[in-house]
Amino acid sequence: MKLTVIIYFLILFSVISVAQNKIIIDSKTSAPMLIGEINRQAFQDSVFSWWFNSEYLMYEVDSTSLKSNVNALRNYDITLVLGTWCSDSRREVPRFFKILDYLNYQKDKIKIFAVDRSKKGLNNEVDSLNIQKVPTIIFYKNNKEFGRIIEEPKVTLEKDMANIVTKK
Repeated sequence: MKLTVIIYFLILFSVISVAQNKIIIDSKTSAPMLIGEINRQAFQDSVFSWWFNSEYLMYEVDSTSLKSNVNALRNYDITLVLGTWCSDSRREVPRFFKILDYLNYQKDKIKIFAVDRSKKGLNNEVDSLNIQKVPTIIFYKNNKEFGRIIEEPKVTLEKDMANIVTKK
């Protein structure tokens, strides 16, 4: 019984530790910023929710551009690299999540990494991704990169996503 309780608390502690989002202070602005692998819940912290929630609520998904690509996107894993200090990330990331929500995209198929101004994460988690600008949204199929949206869409997020998931 005692061993079971100890194991339970160890498992609970490890789950809580993984789910925590790391915040550091931006040396340029002295404002808090997220760093490292994060989860979507991080954007509900009051430091970030003011920009995330307002952009999310205001954005209208272009459902017409997505209709034929809903099923295709489910075959892709996504890595999102962003900077909470970056105005492009503050604009595009909430919009991107609104599109994913509209599509009922599986939450476990996306990895989210927050970087500092030098495009570095907490550890070396994004070093191999060649991140030059944020946000960068990378689409993978069968562990192979199929396309990226870098900083801002070429046309719209919906159309750029559709172009990536429909190319051969």
